[in-house]
Amino acid sequence: MIVLGIDPGTSLMGFGVVEENGQHVRALEYGCLRTAAGRPRAERLADLFDGVTDLIARHRPERLAVEELFFNRNVTTALSVGEARGVVLLAAQKAGLPVMEFNPMLVKQAVVGYGRADKQQVQNMVRVILGLAEPPRPDDAADALAVAICALHSGKLAGAGAGRGNR
Repeated sequence: MIVLGIDPGTSLMGFGVVEENGQHVRALEYGCLRTAAGRPRAERLADLFDGVTDLIARHRPERLAVEELFFNRNVTTALSVGEARGVVLLAAQKAGLPVMEFNPMLVKQAVVGYGRADKQQVQNMVRVILGLAEPPRPDDAADALAVAICALHSGKLAGAGAGRGNR
């Protein structure tokens, strides 16, 4: 099973592609899609759409997992992240991919075993689970890998209420 995990953002969108074969889970690719802050918002969103579409075409995942919007006090940031999530959902829909959405606490629980784990704990556990030499960087890529790992775990718990699918 191949899963594309996404940590949405407008300037940095983390992505992580993981593959599970039996008991073995490995990272196929991870990193960030980046957009320039000075460009018009519509162009930045189009670039993100193209980037996600390219990842889907290259890796042919069986599902896409995306982190749910974590509401914070900065409304502008929340709106921007919401727009980025919309682009991801559209790319998945156009590709016919099922989408799983997870809140940050559930992702941390699935990867670290503790829903209030910090960034470093998440990075270290992602490194261990995927057998990486170093913790994945930047944080956005590590978070995206964690979302993908969460989707793999929740796939094993299908029907147990883990994750919310839109298809």
